[in-house]
Amino acid sequence: MTTTSRPPTLDPNAVSRWQRAAPLASPWLHEEVASRMQERLQWIKLQPQAWAHWGALRGGLQAHAKLAALYPNAACFVAEATPERAQAATKAISKPWWNPSQWRAAPTHFETPAPASVEMLWANMALHEAADPQSLLADWHRALKVDGFVMFSCLGPDTARELRAVYARLGWPPAGHDLTDMHDWGDMLVQTGFAEPVMDMERITLTYETPARLLQELAELGRNFHPARFAGLRGRRWKAQLEQALADQLTGPDGRLSLTFEVIYGHALKAAPKFKVSPHSAVSLDDMRRMLQEKSQPAS
Repeated sequence: MTTTSRPPTLDPNAVSRWQRAAPLASPWLHEEVASRMQERLQWIKLQPQAWAHWGALRGGLQAHAKLAALYPNAACFVAEATPERAQAATKAISKPWWNPSQWRAAPTHFETPAPASVEMLWANMALHEAADPQSLLADWHRALKVDGFVMFSCLGPDTARELRAVYARLGWPPAGHDLTDMHDWGDMLVQTGFAEPVMDMERITLTYETPARLLQELAELGRNFHPARFAGLRGRRWKAQLEQALADQLTGPDGRLSLTFEVIYGHALKAAPKFKVSPHSAVSLDDMRRMLQEKSQPAS
């Protein structure tokens, strides 16, 4: 993937429709992944003065409360993709003015953070739904201060591999768009200007009592963004065929259906920019001050 291309099997119009139609709630899987990602914060020594939660409503409202408790003195910015999500997030997160805890808490701003305004940017389960992920990474990089860090999670290529196999056996179009490998995310982080990316992944297997419950869970998590997906709506006969195929091919010895989710975790720093000096270089006043301050500091 180049620095300007979109994922080749993702329809941006389908992404836009999903952003408007997605349930205004945090799916269980997103909360679980956020909890696992929060465990990684124990290795981070930086205590942010301000942090941003990118997509808190879908990324995890329970997780947001835990992060706010972890950084009680840090200002928070909640950035949402649509006005509807922003309104729902504001209602869910804001405390009444008469609540005494509100008087002592650091402020929460329901808006996109200004450039270079936060030391931590948290984005749970959002990147795999981005129509232009390189642009989204650039937004995150822009919001961070130098030496700030991003922590994110997203779904990887092995997600719903069982469902993809069912579709393939039935001769149907792909069940979903191709998801990006963690090594490619690492490359894109570097291309965007991040430094020291650390990537890891795990596979989570969820089980379901019935095909209907499995499909309900998938409908809460996302949609099929593949440009070659089925056109238009399918009828009851098609759904019955799908449910029967799922029951036949995904049921294990315990009588439950299993589905795999590959979860990718990423962490990277915003390093100080490197200046290429030429006979006619242009350097901002703030960057010049920072370089002079660095030079004036004694070596340790």
